[in-house]
Amino acid sequence: MKARFTLAEIQQHALDIVDRDGLSALTMRSLAASLRTGPMTLYNYVDGRDALEELVVDAVSARVEVPEPTGDWTADTRAAATALWRAVRAHPAAIPLVLTRRTSSPASLVPAEALASALARGGLRDDDLMVAFRTVMSFVMGIAQAELAGPITREATRDSAAQRMGALAEDGLPTLAKLAPIGAALAGREFDRGLDMILAGIRLTAAQPHDHT
Repeated sequence: MKARFTLAEIQQHALDIVDRDGLSALTMRSLAASLRTGPMTLYNYVDGRDALEELVVDAVSARVEVPEPTGDWTADTRAAATALWRAVRAHPAAIPLVLTRRTSSPASLVPAEALASALARGGLRDDDLMVAFRTVMSFVMGIAQAELAGPITREATRDSAAQRMGALAEDGLPTLAKLAPIGAALAGREFDRGLDMILAGIRLTAAQPHDHT
């Protein structure tokens, strides 16, 4: 019997629900309603909530515009990290899933492969390659979460949050007090600045001679 829905259709509807109504709104029932079918029909495609959430992660990964490699590994690393960051921040409500759920298909790992292979072309290997890969991935996910998760997406709320932190820190926490207004002013530019710092450290590590002992 021909399948009524494709997996891609189910992924798209699930992601649409999360984007529109938030992660808590995604249930087998709400997805079934979106697809105009019954909840039991969905169990022919997904086993339950966990599998449903993995599909959302896969849907976000599928939207990463993976760049073609060039002869510049640093530029390739930046391009891969930026593409992943843009895809994740386009779906802020899905960030908790992206952070905590494993992917369920090889295709969803293509963006990670692009990043890892770019770092490998820079001469990193073994432990250094793994640490560099995890550092860049953690930065991408962390900065996206910090920028976009929850009500911090609104400019006015971001400013008021900075003011609250400044007020709390002004009595005995001078460094944080100074950083509070800077953080608000940097909004939207942290990613490029932070990635610059990380890549500078990775370049230094890649340039060091390998220990062959």
